[in-house]
Amino acid sequence: METAANRTRVALVFGGQSSEHGISCLTAASVLQALLQADLDVVAVGIAPSGRWRQVSLDEVRDYRIVGGKVPEVPEPEHDAVWMVGSEGCEVATRQGGHLVDVHRIDVAFALLHGPFGEDGTIQGLFEMMGIRYVGSGVAASAIGMDKHFMKVAFEAAGLPVGPYTVVTPERWLRDRQAVLDEAAALEFPVFVKPCRGGSSMGITRVTEALALPEAIEVARRHDPKVIIEQGFVGARELECAVLADAQSEAGLATSAIGEIRVHDADGFYDFEAKYLATEQAALDVPAEVDADLAARIQDVSRRAFHAVGAEGLARVDVFADGDGQVWVNEINTMPGFTEISMYPALWQHSGISYPELVSRLVQLALDRPVGLR
Repeated sequence: METAANRTRVALVFGGQSSEHGISCLTAASVLQALLQADLDVVAVGIAPSGRWRQVSLDEVRDYRIVGGKVPEVPEPEHDAVWMVGSEGCEVATRQGGHLVDVHRIDVAFALLHGPFGEDGTIQGLFEMMGIRYVGSGVAASAIGMDKHFMKVAFEAAGLPVGPYTVVTPERWLRDRQAVLDEAAALEFPVFVKPCRGGSSMGITRVTEALALPEAIEVARRHDPKVIIEQGFVGARELECAVLADAQSEAGLATSAIGEIRVHDADGFYDFEAKYLATEQAALDVPAEVDADLAARIQDVSRRAFHAVGAEGLARVDVFADGDGQVWVNEINTMPGFTEISMYPALWQHSGISYPELVSRLVQLALDRPVGLR
């Protein structure tokens, strides 16, 4: 990477309009430190919950943390940030009346936006239009990876094992509610009712009887009008594998050691509170206690899932393994949690790649990738 006056400049983009706004801010604080350790120039661009953009000082980003159970938030801007295609490429600036100030050329965008309007291909499309390189998957892979329905369709088309599920579209819920409930009730309980395009376990309900389905669907619909209902894997282990693009690898992908999430409450699940606020409710085992054969099969399934959606750069693949050793793909996350306590960086740290080195590699992967169709 370049040094001195021509150092690579990274736009760190965070916040956003989804329910995962605060988690995105926490992630930005962690990634910022790693970028600075890598001797990269950083421009922090926050998106307020209203959707307005603002340049944020690096000191402000460093101070993001959970206080009193509340996650941080990007405040509404006094002056809006704008993106432009300039003579030297993509630029970001702040508009003050009729003037542009704090104009910065951008070499790479690192979008830490979780959920809709960031992880779902929307901001990736903006970056494509701007001709700017960016970390992670492109438009189509991001959109497919965000939508649990189309993700499963892609997995099934690739011959990957997927558990039973049914989808509740807004039209079906409005016009044929009973058919939806009958399909869901035909699954084996417990089932998990989820927003189709959400993350951080927000809006998810574990349902053990058919009578509770309507309320659980309405809870999920508060986060996304499209809902998916998945049959639970009772007694199965929840295992995860990190995938990283690697030109030196024969397969073009490196896979990490296997991690495991163990929720202490047998009737609970790895929800938002357990992930970020009450971390004692669950344990993250890195590495998981799995034999070499199971680990190899999970790594193979993870690579296949990565290719099935056309992912780029990085992804975390979550699977279930039952008592017979059968592996089922749960989901792929094209922009996994990236705080320093998150599973994705923890898996790579165990596999020999430190957090700062991982962030630096992701930036370099973005720099090496051509703009436009690929």
